Parts: sequence; C-alpha cells; structure tokens
Amino acid sequence: MAIREILLLGHDHLRAECAPLEDTQKELAAKVAEDLRDTLLNFRKNFGFGRAIAAPQIDALVRILYMNISGEETVFVNPVLEPVDKETFYVWDDCFSFPGLEVWLKRYKHVRIKYLDLNWQEQELLADGDLAELLQHEYDHLDGILAVDHAQTSKSLRFNKDKMGKA
Repeated sequence: MAIREILLLGHDHLRAECAPLEDTQKELAAKVAEDLRDTLLNFRKNFGFGRAIAAPQIDALVRILYMNISGEETVFVNPVLEPVDKETFYVWDDCFSFPGLEVWLKRYKHVRIKYLDLNWQEQELLADGDLAELLQHEYDHLDGILAVDHAQTSKSLRFNKDKMGKA
C-alpha cells in the first residue's frame, strides 16, 4: 500500500503543468495509479468523502487522474477534456488540497474526455452534471489550475466544517 501525502494549497507543485506520459512509461503510470488509489481510499476513510484525485496532488507531475465511484475504478492517462456544448451550471466545489474550503464556480454541464487506460488503449467517456464537474476539477489540476482560481468574489468561498476531517 502506497499512501502518499496530499499536497496542500500553497505548494508550488500544485501550480505545475504536468507532463504527458510516453508508452515507455507504462510501469510509472501503473505505480502512480496505484498510489492515487491508495491515497484516495485513505482520504475517504479519514474525511468521509472523495471520488477522484489527480497525480500532482501526490507530487507526481504526470498527466494521470484516478476516479473511484461506488467501487468502480477508472484511470485516465494523458486525458484530453473538452466541453460538448456551451451549457453551464454552478456548484460548490471542494478539493483534497484545501479540506473544508468550498468554491462557488461555473462548470460545463456536458464534457467529453478522451484518454488512455493502463493498457494504453484509447478510451472516451461522455459525462454530465456532477461527473462532468468532477472531471473538470481533476483535469484542471493537470494544468496547475485550482478551484480557488475560479472564485469570482470573496462570496464565492466558504468553509464547510463537515469536510475538514475527523477530529
């Protein structure tokens, strides 16, 4: 089990643009994916929530996302995300890198994400609503963008004590 420390807001590596992986780096991709899984499950145990995590959050500056929803795992290697249309919605967004802080922000309602799986096979997923928001949040991490960057005013930020971890 490789539980990694989650980088917190203010760490320079959260602002880095991550490098794509080459097909010669399959072992690295598998290792990072395993660390992301273990770290996400540990975070979920300690904080009571968590569906996905991005490689830079564990100080791995590569383009990998890991998602675990209801036990179903997906690893996204070198993802490319794009909106399907211009429809948007607002949501309170949170992040492992700043537990308890939520940001009111706008996201696309429908997105398409193309990626490689761990067998280096091309995959595509269409997502709507909450899943679309989640994928946009994690994808932003790969380009050094954080949810707080989307805050439009100071009223776009709030603390949620229920998401600050177990005492």
